[in-house]
Amino acid sequence: MKKIILYITFLLYIIPALAQQDPEYTHYMYNMSVVNPAYATGTPLMMNFGGLYRTQWVGAYGAPKTFTFFGHTALSEKIEVGLSLVSDDIGDGAKKENNVYADFAYVLNLGGKNRLSLGLKAGFSSMQSNFNGFQLQSGNAATDAAFAQDINATKPNIGVGAYYFRDNFYAGISAPNLLKSKNIEEKSGINAFGEDAIHTFLTAGYVFQVDDMWKVKPAFMAKFVKGAPVSVDLTANVLYNNKFELGVAYRINDAVSALVNINVTPTLRVGYAYDYTLSNLGQFNSGTHEIMLLFDLDLLGKGYDKSPRFF
Repeated sequence: MKKIILYITFLLYIIPALAQQDPEYTHYMYNMSVVNPAYATGTPLMMNFGGLYRTQWVGAYGAPKTFTFFGHTALSEKIEVGLSLVSDDIGDGAKKENNVYADFAYVLNLGGKNRLSLGLKAGFSSMQSNFNGFQLQSGNAATDAAFAQDINATKPNIGVGAYYFRDNFYAGISAPNLLKSKNIEEKSGINAFGEDAIHTFLTAGYVFQVDDMWKVKPAFMAKFVKGAPVSVDLTANVLYNNKFELGVAYRINDAVSALVNINVTPTLRVGYAYDYTLSNLGQFNSGTHEIMLLFDLDLLGKGYDKSPRFF
């Protein structure tokens, strides 16, 4: 049974007709530069770093594990740049994918505190597979010829995005991977392939200032992929004293989540999220865990008085 779950998990991630291929993030509102190259803060000489580790569907054999790292800074009022690394491991080495990208954003002042950022993402994706001992069911080796040969390929990619923001609101649209690529080509007369499909993201968030101590921060993200159901995340966080944050989230028809993060120091924030699976896949796992670290490096030493990394 465990090997069957591994096979299903692998197929869900390489066949766009069945599911989205890009990793899911419960802390998507704090991982925005990975999703949208136009992400901007409008705070010159403040370097933002972040790391996120997600282990999905704990207890299911071969379930996905994702590590994300990003760095981002504003060079001036109009130019922002960033770097990101996303490493995805599915099937305990059956499929590994690494994505390395550089981001460039140009920020337009629309008057007052309203700004629109236009962004470009460029880099490469590498994929390696290891089908050695890959089994469709317990005790039997895989007989599907499409999995008979390992894959090792590196391909370029580009992405674009737009991001509107002011002090208490943001909204963005992006497609971080525009170039389609086939990971498994037709070989030996076998017409079987896994194609990287274009993912389009819509995101938005708002900060309601309740009083001097409390803020309410709703957010949402919608993901569109041809041949797959629309994925929608709805999140509501409550921030106390700019230090303690609690939240709940709902990924429609997929999972409910609890989120918490703490400002350990003025420059370091630590967060955790737990997803409980609502779909029928829930009978095979005990949930998903996600750990987040955010670090701000103030090159001018003047402090940072915005809501901690919401934008």
